[in-house]
Amino acid sequence: MDQRVSTSSDESLSPYRVFSRDDWAKLRADTPMTLTAQEIIRLQSLNDPISLEEVAAIYLPMSRLLALYVAATQGLFKATQRFLYAEEEAKVPYIIGLAGSVAVGKSTTARVLQALLARWPNTPKVDLVTTDGFLLPNAELEKRGLMQRKGFPESYDGAALLRFVADIKAGKRGVRAPVYSHITYDVTPGEHVTVDRPDILIFEGLNVLQPAPLPKDGKAVPFVSDFFDFSIYLDADEERLHDWYVKRFMRLRDTAFRDPRSFFRKYTELTDAQALARAEELWATINLVNLRENILPTRQRASLILKKGAQHAIEEVALRRL
Repeated sequence: MDQRVSTSSDESLSPYRVFSRDDWAKLRADTPMTLTAQEIIRLQSLNDPISLEEVAAIYLPMSRLLALYVAATQGLFKATQRFLYAEEEAKVPYIIGLAGSVAVGKSTTARVLQALLARWPNTPKVDLVTTDGFLLPNAELEKRGLMQRKGFPESYDGAALLRFVADIKAGKRGVRAPVYSHITYDVTPGEHVTVDRPDILIFEGLNVLQPAPLPKDGKAVPFVSDFFDFSIYLDADEERLHDWYVKRFMRLRDTAFRDPRSFFRKYTELTDAQALARAEELWATINLVNLRENILPTRQRASLILKKGAQHAIEEVALRRL
């Protein structure tokens, strides 16, 4: 499978400007490091290492770019209000969508970006919500025969996803999102997180850039990504994603899977060979299929593509031209 960022061998035809790691790092300019090594350790996920050097080279330039984009968007919003002779309203949250495969490190990226953006003076309130809470409950997935398609577009409550981002973008107060437990592997009944007019909302999930089928009659069909101001795709070659997924699965057998409440506790009773075979099966029949059919095709819809290499380090950055 072609894993190149560009859709053409002629880079002049690409809608992206592509930067090497070193060239991107220079765009940090004088942005100060506002995270400590200990904070970064707390923000990283299992089997997704990230260093202070990685934050300095990749995430600080990215936070600087986004701070500029947010400020410009806030100015554009005020200009539009003046044009419409509208009454002054509270600023509308800036929404950043973050997509990518299972095991690529979306959670770590989202948390580090949230921490950095919250330290910019014009965006002190940055919230983070994942699409996991919008998965249909396991009982409903079982009823529809979709348990083996969990994480695929059809396994989500699409209407609730759209209502959530639409309400956020409308500037509504106290918008609630359901909570998902990775221990029970299910939506937690009655639990919600509340998003109350943040400066920025980071919305992270496998398929947040997925478009809906276009109707032939031209009727409006909103996508979740229609409400994004900026989007990021976290990319890596299939071979690396496979290795990271399997290693994470095997490590979870010795940690989270041992929780008595864990949906996956049964895997702790397998031998290493049996567990490895199960991890390979889950990757090949579910996660790889979802990657190829649904996630990877959305890469070119992103505003920014971060390409990971060995040890989860970003090797290349592609920024969509304006």
